[in-house]
Amino acid sequence: MTANERELARQLLSGHRSQVVTPGGARPQGNSGGPGIAARSGSAVRRGPGRQFADHPGVVDALAKQAAIAQLVDTTGLPHPLFLSPDGPNGALIRSGGRELVNFSSYNYLELAQHPRVIAAANAAAEKYGTSASATRIVTGEIPLYAELEQRLAEIYHAGGALVTSSGFLTNAAVIGFLLAEGDVAVCDSLAHASLVAGTQLAGCRRVTFRHNDPDALEALLRSSRHRFDRALVIVEGHYSMDGDLGSIVEIAAVARKYDCAVLVDEAHALGVLGPHGMGSREHFDLVGDLVDIWAGSLSKAMGSTGGFIAGDADLVRAIKFAAPGMALYTAGPSPSNVAAVLAGLDVIAAEPDRLARLWSNARVFSGALKERGMDLAESQATPIVPVIVPGEIRAGYAAVAMLQRGFNAGAILAPVVPAGTERLRFFLTSEHTREQLLATVENLAEVLGIVEHLPDWSLDSGNVVPPGNPADRL
Repeated sequence: MTANERELARQLLSGHRSQVVTPGGARPQGNSGGPGIAARSGSAVRRGPGRQFADHPGVVDALAKQAAIAQLVDTTGLPHPLFLSPDGPNGALIRSGGRELVNFSSYNYLELAQHPRVIAAANAAAEKYGTSASATRIVTGEIPLYAELEQRLAEIYHAGGALVTSSGFLTNAAVIGFLLAEGDVAVCDSLAHASLVAGTQLAGCRRVTFRHNDPDALEALLRSSRHRFDRALVIVEGHYSMDGDLGSIVEIAAVARKYDCAVLVDEAHALGVLGPHGMGSREHFDLVGDLVDIWAGSLSKAMGSTGGFIAGDADLVRAIKFAAPGMALYTAGPSPSNVAAVLAGLDVIAAEPDRLARLWSNARVFSGALKERGMDLAESQATPIVPVIVPGEIRAGYAAVAMLQRGFNAGAILAPVVPAGTERLRFFLTSEHTREQLLATVENLAEVLGIVEHLPDWSLDSGNVVPPGNPADRL
């Protein structure tokens, strides 16, 4: 621990208990009580113009959390870890706030977003078609680039058809919301992404979860409850974004088929990353295409663009294109530049296979070095997503800002995004990280975690950033 970091930790530990005050002077209420309850129980609360959502539990909690983080930053003098603004492309090395940072908070896995060939294709598409499709696809927004990319995605997933959309999050939410309804059930892996959960809420179906990546747990659940529902959709991911492990697609799909369930696999962090040629989970596991009913994914990760897609049975895809709100209906398609960027990115992946090789070499080097230092990598399987468990919100938050101060940017993932006690720093690797950068990160992280182990396990909840007393002497 440097003298400067020791002093920062002492400042953090020696502060007094502070209650965050929200706008208007109210204390945070949380979801278990507070304003709004009276209205739901029949006694209306008049809030006045512009104040209808000021006491909304979600608004109050979000503002309290932000204030607590700001207080922590002000108390310690550490840099603010959120909403970092790079001065250029978001890759392995960025400049932000006048500083150069080794960056692990970009899912630009192959750094296609700044590849000259991808940029040239995006610019050419904008010159030809404009910056927007300017209409929904069902009217005049059906630009030729869509069909070209959809054909390639269908080939990648050995599917009858594919559909590209303007948002990865909305793709998951909209397709599930369209296909399921009351009386149906979504059977989700316990680590399924928030976009998938949002889809089940939109659908109004029942949602149940099974233990992460556990086919036996899925079977036990379906054996006891499948008969109670009409349609059932089992929802998993190909490459999990919090733990960095791969989905047990073959085993889970077999159980799903046994109990007459459809299967959806989210490929957001798999396409461009998994498989000998980067073509995702189907290629990685050498699967027959129709083992999975719906392949869904994002174009904003390894593809270096923005948008989403699905691939599956041709008739199903055609119906979704025609009738599913948020997919191609009631929304404009992705911009011409975004689609052209993905097409060019697929060409770059094929032409420069060394990018994928470097990515996976970096994953092996980084995971191996972290394990040698005894760090907890949860369920990570030495993929380009590497979690380092730092239990406790304050501990994980301090580790993130301390690393940022040293010139390494890795985001802290806190509860409730992950279960309490499994807070972590999450490292996204790219093909362009150097071995020297990776090993320097490991050494600095080991030193920071040596500081963190002396910090109490406090929470940011209710704005209680620092408890009374001065436990700093233990440092």
